[in-house]
Amino acid sequence: MEEARIKTNSLKAWLLAARPKTLSGAAVPVVIGSALAYTDAQLYEGDVFNWTAALLCLLFAFAMQIDANLINDFFDFVNGSDDAETRLGPRRACAQGWVTLSAMKQAIAATTCVACVIGLPLAWYGGLEMILVGAACVVFAFLYTTVFSYRGMGDILVLVFFGLVPVCCTYYVQIHDITWEVVLAAIACGLVIDALLIVNNFRDRDNDRLAGKQTLIVRLGPEAGLQLYLGVGVGAMILGGTFWMNGHLLATVFPLLYFVLHVFTYLRIKKIYQGKALNLCLGETARNIFIYGLCVAVGLIL
Repeated sequence: MEEARIKTNSLKAWLLAARPKTLSGAAVPVVIGSALAYTDAQLYEGDVFNWTAALLCLLFAFAMQIDANLINDFFDFVNGSDDAETRLGPRRACAQGWVTLSAMKQAIAATTCVACVIGLPLAWYGGLEMILVGAACVVFAFLYTTVFSYRGMGDILVLVFFGLVPVCCTYYVQIHDITWEVVLAAIACGLVIDALLIVNNFRDRDNDRLAGKQTLIVRLGPEAGLQLYLGVGVGAMILGGTFWMNGHLLATVFPLLYFVLHVFTYLRIKKIYQGKALNLCLGETARNIFIYGLCVAVGLIL
């Protein structure tokens, strides 16, 4: 296999460890928050929207996503959740021996510092409270893998740190205010992205149970997990009605494309039900998330 030829601590090994495919999930909340801010900035005189601040938000999200991926890779292997023989999902760097534990520790320290350096200037645009937000992102990137994911609370952190925090903060550094439309849009975004965690935990439910990892799917069972996957899409569509109420009809209509794709993916998950074949649904869910973000952003701007 091609993966067997990967040299330890090589560039290819680090690229696989960083999981670049997950960056779209980090980008979507920032794109939605920026689109909301850009739209509302038109209500003010002068050039209110700052592209530098928007870029910093995006780069910070990317850095934190990579940091969280490395943390997850390291601690899941150390805690015995990642077994190279029984793992159903994409291969992980530490479990496969592509990256040594000592090198991974150094990389985690480096990416954490890079994220902090990128995020620090946002205090200039959004105030000193942005430093507290950045610190919380770093702390919970560690707590997610080491504590919350084992206690069935990972979904709550997704809602907060892939919904409320990135959407609201991206908007806040531009407009210096938060509206109910932004909060509801942030929750909708968090629900959409949580679908990725749901299908991931649905696939790994048996291995997680054996490892003592009490994810929400392990606690609720596979049938409830299926309904939860479908439900987050429905919830996002309902919350998206707030765009219509605020005069952004297209931002409500365009995401219907996402919902159709979400339902098709749900039906595919239900049919496959278990095993490595669910990785196909993981890829489809990531695609759906990207399409949702694009539809909302374009709908808002138009």
